[in-house]
This record gives sequence, structure tokens and C-alpha cells, in this order.
Amino acid sequence: MSLIQPIGSASSDFTLSDQDFEAIARFAHKNFGLALSSNKKPLVSSRLSRRLRMLNVTDFSAYLKGLEQKEGESERSELLSLLTTNVTQFFREPHHFETLRDTVLPPLLEKARKGGRVRLWSAGCSNGQEPYTIASVVHSLCPEAARLDIKVLGTDIDPVVVRTAKAARYNADELSQIPTQYKKMVGKDGQSISPEVSNLVTFGVLNLIEPFPFRGKMDAIFCRNVAIYFDTPTQQKVWSAFQQTLNPGGYLFIGHSERMSGPAASHLQTGGITTYVNTPAGTPRGS
Repeated sequence: MSLIQPIGSASSDFTLSDQDFEAIARFAHKNFGLALSSNKKPLVSSRLSRRLRMLNVTDFSAYLKGLEQKEGESERSELLSLLTTNVTQFFREPHHFETLRDTVLPPLLEKARKGGRVRLWSAGCSNGQEPYTIASVVHSLCPEAARLDIKVLGTDIDPVVVRTAKAARYNADELSQIPTQYKKMVGKDGQSISPEVSNLVTFGVLNLIEPFPFRGKMDAIFCRNVAIYFDTPTQQKVWSAFQQTLNPGGYLFIGHSERMSGPAASHLQTGGITTYVNTPAGTPRGS
């Protein structure tokens, strides 16, 4: 049951005024970093109207008032899910995982076998396919990874998708996306990720526009098709936060419709298609 209480009886039809849309856009930007341009108004109206009917809330103003209340936390997560689209699959954009396998991981695994620490982060992990893909590539190269200091972190702002990711269970269509050479990542039941792979992954809820809580640096970060929801200043803030979180020589993988810009761009050298390498301090980009 939602903690947002209805006021009167809800109408079957809702009109999203410009004022209400602007209020929703401000709320989404402040809390999630989302940039809702005016051309998104019909989409927002359609998706939120269905939600208001479900909650029996009278209008958008009443809904917004409920979101602002302390008790509206769970509904804020519902709003986030309505305003974004979780499109993901195993081994999406295969060339990124080829780079991970052939270039990124070999020196990191050598370091780990000598007692070093390795951390790989899927930021905006959605339902978990991306971090499990990363972990599967790690396990294929290093079957003993569980005995070493190697961890894959999966985070998302949406607690609903994080719960799904933790369950590590997928339908046949989703699992059919896995290439033949990585089929061992599927558990014996044919419906879940094998423990050898899933145990390498730790999940958590994290808002990328807030300070990162990590103590140590990351060796690789995957953040693909997340920044498309941000405006340029927010994107640049997130890129800089990633750059500062990466070890020197660490890799950042972003989405194909996203562009690197801002202060971080002077430190992130192109390492392939939508792939960047964090250059050491004082090293010019492209040198």
C-alpha cells in the first residue's frame, strides 16, 4: 500500500498542467539528477496518470505533496521507475566485454594473484545482467577469483531493480543472450546465475549525484546509458566523480549515445569505442 493518501475521489482523466510538469521535473532533478525536457511531458503524463488511478489520488498536485512527505519514500522509488526505462541484457555491447577480457583484466588478475586488490563497478546495474556479465568474464579467466581479493560491485538508484538483481534469477529469453563460451555462468537449475559467478558480485542502492561512499579506488567502471537521463552539468559532475574514483590506468565504459565532456575529459584518454582510460596526473590526454 502506498503511503500517499488520496484526497477525495480520483478522476478517471488527469490533466498535467505546465506548472505541475515543471514541479515534477524539479523534483526529479533534485532527487535523481534526471533532466525532463518539455517534450517529455506527454510521456510523463501518460505514465503518472496510470499511477494516480492505481493510488486513487485526485490530481498531480496531491501526488507531489505526498512525494515531498517523509512517508513518501517508497513512492519516490516508484516515480523513478516510471520516469526511466531499464533496458539491459547480458553481454550488451559485446566489444566492451572483449576489451575487458583482452586488455583490462589480464594485468589486474596478475596483480590479484600476487595479493593485490581488484574492484570493478557496474554503476546503474539495473536488473543485474551487467555486473553478472562482468563477473562471468572474470571467472572465465580466473576460476579461482573467489579466493582472491576481486569484487564486482553493482549499484542502482532504484531499490526495486537492486532486489531483482540480488535474486540472480532470469527467464529463458534473458539467459539465451549469453554467448556459448560463457554458458557456465548459468546455474544447474537453468534459471539462475551460478554461485561461482554470483558470489563475486555485491549489490547496493546508490544515487550517482550524491558523494560516493567508497574508501578505495576502482579499476574499471561501467556506466552505460545512465547519463542520458542527466543534463550536461550533471553529466559532467558524474564524469568527474568517476574519474576521481578510478585508479590511474583504470577504465570507464559509457553508453554509445553518451559523450564525455567537462573537466574529466582532460584526464580520460580514449581507449576504444565509448571506452576511456584514466591517465596519470600530469599526463596530457592523447599522449
